[in-house]
Amino acid sequence: MAKLADIIVDHSCKIQPGEKVFIGLTNIPPDMACLLINKIGERGGMPFIQLGNPRISKAMYNYASPEQMSILARRDLAFAKEMDHFISLVAEDNLFEFSDVPEDNMKIVLSNWSRPVCEYIDSTGKWVFLRWPTPAMAQFAGMSAEAFEDYFFDVCTLDYEKMTRAGAPLMDRLSNTDIVRIKGVRDTDIEFSVQGIPVGLSAGERNIPDGEVFTAPIKESVNGVINFNTRSVYNGKCFEDIRLVFKNGKIIEAVSSDTSTLNDILDTDSGSRYIGEFAFGINPHIKRAMQDSLFDEKISGSIHLTPGQSLNEANNGNSSGIHWDMVMIQTPEYGGGEIYFDGELIRKNGLFVSEYLHCLNPESLLCSEASDAERVLCDAA
Repeated sequence: MAKLADIIVDHSCKIQPGEKVFIGLTNIPPDMACLLINKIGERGGMPFIQLGNPRISKAMYNYASPEQMSILARRDLAFAKEMDHFISLVAEDNLFEFSDVPEDNMKIVLSNWSRPVCEYIDSTGKWVFLRWPTPAMAQFAGMSAEAFEDYFFDVCTLDYEKMTRAGAPLMDRLSNTDIVRIKGVRDTDIEFSVQGIPVGLSAGERNIPDGEVFTAPIKESVNGVINFNTRSVYNGKCFEDIRLVFKNGKIIEAVSSDTSTLNDILDTDSGSRYIGEFAFGINPHIKRAMQDSLFDEKISGSIHLTPGQSLNEANNGNSSGIHWDMVMIQTPEYGGGEIYFDGELIRKNGLFVSEYLHCLNPESLLCSEASDAERVLCDAA
């Protein structure tokens, strides 16, 4: 926990004397909360604590009104504008806690409260979010609670500086790419242009665990079919076998284990049927899905496409009240797959094939120290 607190305070936030730090805590152990408070205080920062509880939030959401949520948004925005950094740690005992909140109520909460507050915090670029390990998460991962806790700290405290170096060649190659093509499970065959869209690397600055290289498609360039081979939880509801068909950027057909609810979400607003993000997962410790997008979108050998709001760092102009990371794993265990940049095979069955990208494959990222040859190759690329 001390190592993780150091990463959050010094790597993610880089706390300086006099800075005001919001710390949102939901069901987090007091020891971890005190570590964060003490480390921020030791660096001259000012910590501000807010405690949350999903069951209490659910009770309020059941009676949500636009006026009520708008008042909360004005309150939270006023407070947020006093802060220099935002840290949020959430332990969810039940990923489906909000599953029986009426859909209309959830839309009121998102559009009138969550979205305006989150958009402001996101625009600052001074936030970090972490999902704390719970028995529920261990169950979805198919592990004991003790084994999952060990796994969690391995995942969250890896060498993010090394990941930053290793991700640079892929960022450069993607920045100089026009057409991306993805082939995979079942009849997946989809392509789009990323030309001119900024490319970013997430390596512990915003999300923990972390590990992705991201950009976005040109909004109306997406065409084809994609089948996602992981379960996806959104607003407390679980979806399996999501299949999307695109024409000129828009999702014209969407089916899943709950097709009706899926389409209700995709009809949230005019931007929710367009893609706001495309990314590669590169965290070598994360190898299988566990129904938690914060982990699943970082799976080594995966990609994700995101209906809804685009990222500030890779803005393709799409605006929406949703941002839903849907994950496809392309390792052999999950059916394999291929990714091409302008016709060049970049990754096959979850592994990067070009020598200058080998430093992103798990065996390289998991080495305790990069070899001199690997370091020279990545730096040169």
